[in-house]
Amino acid sequence: MVRQHDSLSPNGGNIRKSRRLVGQPLLYALTCFASLGVFLFGYDQGVMSGIITGPQFQAYFKQPNSYQIGTMVAILEVGAFITSIASGRVADMIGRRKTLFTGACIFVIGGAIQTFTTGFKIMVLGRIVSGFGVGLLSTIVPIYQSEISPAEHRGKLACIEFTGNIFGYASSVWIDYFSSFLEGDWSWRLPLFMQCVIGSILAAGSLLLPESPRWLIDNDFLDEGRSVISDLHGVELDDLKVTAEFEEIKDMVQKDRLIGDRSYLAMWRRYRQRVLIAMSSQAFAQLNGINVISYYAPMVFEQAGWIGREAILMTGINGIIYVFSTVPTWYLVDVWGRRAILMSGAAVMAIALTATGWFMYIDQVYTPNAVVVCVIVFNAAFGFSWGPIPWLYPPEIMPLAFRAKGVSMSTATNWLFNWIVGQVTPTLQEVIKWRLYPMHAFF
Repeated sequence: MVRQHDSLSPNGGNIRKSRRLVGQPLLYALTCFASLGVFLFGYDQGVMSGIITGPQFQAYFKQPNSYQIGTMVAILEVGAFITSIASGRVADMIGRRKTLFTGACIFVIGGAIQTFTTGFKIMVLGRIVSGFGVGLLSTIVPIYQSEISPAEHRGKLACIEFTGNIFGYASSVWIDYFSSFLEGDWSWRLPLFMQCVIGSILAAGSLLLPESPRWLIDNDFLDEGRSVISDLHGVELDDLKVTAEFEEIKDMVQKDRLIGDRSYLAMWRRYRQRVLIAMSSQAFAQLNGINVISYYAPMVFEQAGWIGREAILMTGINGIIYVFSTVPTWYLVDVWGRRAILMSGAAVMAIALTATGWFMYIDQVYTPNAVVVCVIVFNAAFGFSWGPIPWLYPPEIMPLAFRAKGVSMSTATNWLFNWIVGQVTPTLQEVIKWRLYPMHAFF
């Protein structure tokens, strides 16, 4: 039965809201705005890297040891892991748009707790709460992106979305750098406060986004689903393109309903191989060493010989190149294919990380500059390959009935291995020193 539209329907009361943007301009606008969600968790991954080495931060938290630093940085991933598991069911129940709004609101609350923290325990609490928001956002944005994108643009738009993530990381590093010139506690509180500003923009803007047409049709909001498809194509409701895509999605929904049981267990039984591919791609994306750099780049550069603010500056330069490294994949992902990009990126990353460890081991006068070059090459290779592709795979390979749950499992895997790497890295840097980098190169 087709639901009638009222003020409580997912897109509001008016089926055909007038939009200034339709077609490709609307599609790219939605991609850019939804990318604020991944911008946020990119920002949150990078923001701690620049402040944990600052003298004001160190003094306020009474010279925290490596375990405390690792906990403050990595505890966010625990929160993200928890909500990413549940986010698949949440997204299926309340819709993609409301999940995006909820994640942004939770993120703002966590950012506020971090900004006005009074000590280690409150900081940890704030990081966990932000993690709850990040877990929802990191799951729902790839799903939403996949479901609003035409097949011929899906790969490119997913890669543009990942660029938003890295732009968030680079922005956090530069905000850390400029804030380091401030006196007092605001040298580290200001970068944390920026989480609240960006999260508020995303929360407000998510109320204006159209709902996913696939979710609408799956939940019997057929007229609204058709209307969103029409807007995305930039044509009238009765256009053949709209009718063809609408009927295709409706047929998929009918077939999926014949499945009956849509639980996580049913997904595992029917699509075990697909789920394992989605999960393993995210696991290896974290074990290859990226979060040693993302979370602790200034510490890595200090280990190589750069001092204080110079280490943050080198991290900022690395961040700019990191952003630009993601752009070629926009155009090559549907030409080279996913596998070729992953393999070429992995080869360069392994060489760069091994060289990083080698230059630290020999400890020559040129070691600081050599390590910067190696880290930049490593980050660029990751941004080109293992950064975007593992986010593209899961929503592509999972059927509609299990898409949200499949993506939630792969995202939970991401955050689990994120936490492991983030938690143990400060200790490993103290204990095994330069050997840490060839160890990650192995993966």
